[in-house]
Formats: sequence, structure tokens, C-alpha cells
Amino acid sequence: MNRHTIPVVRTEPSVSTAVDYRNQKEPFTRPEPVRPPSGAPNVLLVMLDDVGFGAPSAFGGPCRTPTAERLAADGVKYTRFHTTALCSPTRAATLTGRNHHSVGFGVIAEQATAAPGYNGTRPDSAATVARILQGNGYATGAFGKMHQTPTWEISEAGPFDRWPTREGFDRFYGFLGAESDQFSPVLYQDFTVVDPPRTPEDGYHMSEDLVDRAIEWIESVGTMDPDKPWFCYLPFGACHAPLQVPDSYLDKYRGEFDHGWDRQREITLERQKQLGVVPPETELARWAPDLPHWDDLDDDRKTASARLMELYAAFLEHTDDQVGRLVDRLQELGALDNTLVLYMLGDNGASAEGGMEGSFNYLAGLNGYKQTTAEVLERFDELGTPTSYPHYPASWAMALDTPYQWTKQAASHYGGTRNGLIAHWPKGITDTGTLRHQWHHCVDITPTILEAVGVPAPDTVDGVPQKPMEGVAMNYTFTDADAADRRTTQYFEIYGNRGIYDHGWTAVTLHRAPWLMATYGLKLPTFDEDRWELYDTSVDWSQARDLAAEFPEKLEELKQKFLVEAARYQVLPLDDRTVTRNAAPQDRPPHPLRGRTSITLYPHMHGLPEKAAPPLFNRSYVITASLETGGGPCAGILASLGGRFGGLALYVADSKPVFCYNFSGGGQTFVRPDVELTADTREVRLEFDYDGGGIGLGGTARLSVDGDEVGSARIEHTTRAIFSMNEQLDIGVNRGSPVCDDIVGRFAFSGRLHHVRVDLPGDDRPETAAERQRVALATH
Repeated sequence: MNRHTIPVVRTEPSVSTAVDYRNQKEPFTRPEPVRPPSGAPNVLLVMLDDVGFGAPSAFGGPCRTPTAERLAADGVKYTRFHTTALCSPTRAATLTGRNHHSVGFGVIAEQATAAPGYNGTRPDSAATVARILQGNGYATGAFGKMHQTPTWEISEAGPFDRWPTREGFDRFYGFLGAESDQFSPVLYQDFTVVDPPRTPEDGYHMSEDLVDRAIEWIESVGTMDPDKPWFCYLPFGACHAPLQVPDSYLDKYRGEFDHGWDRQREITLERQKQLGVVPPETELARWAPDLPHWDDLDDDRKTASARLMELYAAFLEHTDDQVGRLVDRLQELGALDNTLVLYMLGDNGASAEGGMEGSFNYLAGLNGYKQTTAEVLERFDELGTPTSYPHYPASWAMALDTPYQWTKQAASHYGGTRNGLIAHWPKGITDTGTLRHQWHHCVDITPTILEAVGVPAPDTVDGVPQKPMEGVAMNYTFTDADAADRRTTQYFEIYGNRGIYDHGWTAVTLHRAPWLMATYGLKLPTFDEDRWELYDTSVDWSQARDLAAEFPEKLEELKQKFLVEAARYQVLPLDDRTVTRNAAPQDRPPHPLRGRTSITLYPHMHGLPEKAAPPLFNRSYVITASLETGGGPCAGILASLGGRFGGLALYVADSKPVFCYNFSGGGQTFVRPDVELTADTREVRLEFDYDGGGIGLGGTARLSVDGDEVGSARIEHTTRAIFSMNEQLDIGVNRGSPVCDDIVGRFAFSGRLHHVRVDLPGDDRPETAAERQRVALATH
């Protein structure tokens, strides 16, 4: 059969047929399904989120990862494996075998522009490894965070081409956005929104749920077709903020980080040297400018900072324990020996997005609201629980990226791009418990899987000619620890932070500090003003000694090489914008409402992500619910956007209409009239009149029933840009976390809700409002 084409082309035998079946001499051959090559392994690809090189104990870090250590003891551990420095880009590169800009993911999906390298739309010419394996007879399943579906396509209208089950996965269970509440996630099963199987009160946690679903799927495939290998992709939402852990893990690290981040870097580096994951002569790279040292903090900040780090460590250990449950089950099923496990301990470096002081509600920081230690201490005992959405201070990210410089988003330095990788495959890796120091990149994962399976990278997939693989298979390292590097050049770029690796040398420039992602009005230098650094990593493992002044010719050579690679892989034009990336009209992704000033939503519809919902930020709007109470007591959601850490909700409680605005910067405002809905009630209406003249300003909310105003309230401040990264606009039911405490569980409306209409008055069409908002963000 021809495996260079997907679907696989097979030559069917020619059989002469008789007129009467009684006279049929030649037997017919029943078509058989395509099968992988004999002995092809199962493949388990595990990806953790926001885990720096110096975080897991398997690589010398303070967070206990017994499963990673166990797999490394029976496999191999890679010390020079790299990612892109950001979520969506790493996932796209990992699953396609092409560089992230080559497949349109130079930035996260939510910030896509029209530029080819940043449009957030994987081209058909770069099929995923899942589709290739599926076409070669594998069962394929994905469980967790995808973050590659264009946000404007997440609705009932689709299109669904870039949803997981159209990108090669037979089954999908997880979420599509950048992050999620671990206790109250909005989950999809294939194309359908589904409720978590338990509530937070019943002990639900998403990481556990994902592993449960993965195990069930593997068991089902093995039961029905024991000879069919599977590809299981398990990309956790952990350990991305929010740092939320089960009660049993809350106190696992009490007091273990009271010594602070500076001392932790020293402790971690010593452990790394003992493990051999860095050479004995490795130095701590320089501390990032502007970040405080531990001794600079007062006692309150030390208390809050240590506690937030304790939660992160517990989060990572809990996640690793869930991987352990899956590995244990594979062993019980007799499947582990011929399963290639690739355990990526991070999709980028540790995250500095918690700001200088950390946060109780990390989403507030994404809107540019400064989070303070006082807020963390005020609700100290809630940290890590369902009522918190915390993140640690940026200085901890530096410690978790030991011994390297910088953090997530810093595609310039290894702190943003170097992550631990473990490969485990008893039937394919015999030199176990050893280290691999070859230089590799996440773009090499897909070629590695294909070589292990024994199938080629196809020339065409579903009739579309394929781009050549840009990754290099790592399998040559499985049996030869001393093999020469086969990947010798690799560019990096995220938000204008850029670098290039070439035969041991690195030239890098940090254009934008990672903790400045949501700082409005920030004036950045031009790209020509950036200062480049030069490191010889063949003798300076951690990029600690800048040689730019000593070797200016070498630096210039590498700067030019970066430009060549950038042009080759669609990196240009460079773009350093973050929250303002869509400010220009030509950059705006297509909004599904396409300029409509009124949209009617129905209870049977799945929720709409904020990027696909009517834009309700920095503008006036009207929400009108058409309903029948049924004549008796009624309660439930009419419309809800966002959740516990920022959002708004129009609902009925004890037969009375209520509107709640939950400001992301802190505080809730209610319109709660003492008016009961009756059997004759047909309409509940919320009008919000925005003050105008800027972003995040106030307005007046007015509630009316059947045309009569029944209550109003002044809202002094509104959220600037985003309520959440994964909650939705829901009609008639609550999914995800509640906007306020009146809302418990699904809180489905008990009467009959016909529809909810959202009106955007005047000339504030969705694209006009969105443009005004983005321009305001750009100039605020």
C-alpha cells in the first residue's frame, strides 16, 4: 500500500465475476481496514502547561514529580529540548512537525491577525500527526487543552475544520481556550458542550477527569480491537493559572518556600548538577532587571509569595500523579512495554504573568488592573480553592526556570524555551536511566513519532500536497547517547522577543518583558533599537556570559541568519503587540456576527466564547429575555457571560429579576428590585448605558419587566477587555463558574425561556465596537 498518501491508497485484487453466484469461481476478498506496520507502538504524548525547566524534581526542581522520575529511570531524559515560549505556538509546532509561524501560530489563537504567520489557522498543507496516524490505522484521542481552534469558529455555525475531531482525532474531551478553571471548566466532547461529571463540592478536578476519560478511551479501544494501536494526546491545562488544587494537596508544601526565590535558584542549580542535567561548571544566569529579590520584600509580601509558590508546587505534583495513574493503568493492561511515552514537562518556560506581587484573581491582571499583596492576604485561606483564581509573582518564574534567564514569552532566552522531556519505550529504548544532551525542539516531536511507528510523512493528505516536515526525528538518540546533533539551527520569536541557535551559538534579544503583556499604553522600543546578546552555549550552558562585545562579527552573522530564517518561515513582519494586536481593521479576525446590531440567542444553543459573542465591553447594550414563568415560583439563568472572577448575569431568584455585574478588578453591583414575576410576565429587559469616552468606565444598569422600569444601579467601573479565557455567554443555564453566589450549579431557568435578544444600540455594530475598544486599548 502507498502510505505516502492519506487516505492510504491500496491496490484491490481484480476478480472475475459470474452472472450467477452459484457459478462464482474466484473468491471475493472483503476490504480490510488500513493497519499500521506490524509491531507499531501505541503513542502517549503528555504535555504540561507553564512548567519551567527548573520546576520538576526530575530536572532538579523543588516540585515533586515521582512519575516523571519513574519514567526517566526506565527511559531517557533530554536536557536540551526546546519549545516556542508560548502555548498555542508550541502545540501547533508539536502536532504538525512544522515551525509555529509556518502553520499560522506565531502567537496565541486569541490574538490572531491576518498576517500569514499569525492568522491562527493551520493550513491544510500541514496535517497533524493525529491525522497521519489516523490515516495509517491508528485510533486517536485527545484529552485536555487544545488552544488551536480559531476563536471566531467556536459556535454552532463553525466551520469545524480546525476543531480537534476534524484535525485527526477520533475523540476529543477537554477545552479549546488558553486556560480554564480547574473546578468549573467549560468542556467539550467532540463538538458538544458537556457538563463535568461531578461538582467541585463532590471533589471534581479537571486534571483527574481528563485522565479518567483517557483511561476509559484506551480501555474501550483495547477491548474492541486489541491489535489496533492508539495515539493518546494528553495536554493538561495544568500548571497554567489558576493555581487550583484538591483539598488533599493544599498543604503538601507548607513552609517549603519560606527561603524565597533567590535561595531556591541556588538549591535547584546544585540539584541539577547532581543529576547531570546541567554540567558542573554551569552558572546561574543573570537576574531579570526590574524584578525584586526576596530580601527586598516586606514580611507580608514574603508570606503571600511563599504561599502562592506552595500552591504551584502542589499543582504540579498533583498533575504528575495523574500521569502516574495513567501509566499504572497501561502497565496493568500490559500495554506499557510497547507504548512510546513522550512526557513534555512544559509547553514553555514558567509564567511571569502573575505580575510583581502575584494575584488572587489573575484575570484582573489580564485587564491591566494591578493586583496587590493585600488582596492575597485578605483571602489567604481561600487560595487554591474554587473561590480563588491565583497566580504566583513573576520572580518565582525566574526560579522555576533555573539556571536560565527570563521566562515564558521570552523566545529570546532559554528560560522561555528550554523544557524537560522524557522518552519512555521499553521495546524501543534499552539504554535506560540515561541522559540525552542533543539539541532538539518541539517541532521534532511529530517526525519522532512517525519514525517510531514506521510510516512516512505523507506527500498528500486528503488531496492536499503537504509542506515538508521542518522537524528532525530524535530516534537516533534512543540507542546512542553520544550521537552527534542533527538539529543545528533553530529560530525563535514571540511578541518581538527573538533569537537564533546555530551550531552551539545563540544570538538573542529581549524586546518586551513578559510581565508587561497587559500593560496598556506601554511604549516599546523599535526593533532596530533592541540590544542583541551573544552566547557560546557549547561552553556556557545557561547563557550567563554575553560575548557580544568580544565577537561582533559573529553576532552580526547570526542576526542576519535570523532574518533569513524569519523570512523563510513567515515570521515577518515582526509584531510586538499583545492585547492590542487586533487594533488595525485589516488585522481583525472575522466576527461571526458580521456587523449585526441585534442577535437572538436560544436556550438550546451551546454557549458562545467571548470572542464569538456580542461584544459587551466598553459600550452600551440591551439584553431582553422573552419568557413565561409557568404561573408559579421560578428561578434560573436568563443570560450569563463570564463567571466568578469577572462577568455579568441576568437571572431570576425567588421569582424576582436580578442583574449582577461582577467587576474583574473587584466588587459586584446588583440591580435587585423587590418585584415578583407573574403568570402574565413575558419580558425581562436589562439596559446598560455606558458613560463613553474611554475604556473600563462606568454606566447605569436598568431593569424593566414588560416595559416598566423596576430598578437601576450605578456601576462605577466595568471590565476593560475580557472576563475569562474559557467561560461563555450562556442562555438559560449556567456553565462554568457562577457570576455570583445566587447562582448554584447549572441554575437552569425553571420557567420557559423562548429566547434572549442582545441589541447593540446606535452605530455600535460589533466590529465598530470591537475596533473602538482595541484602538482605546492601544492608546490608553
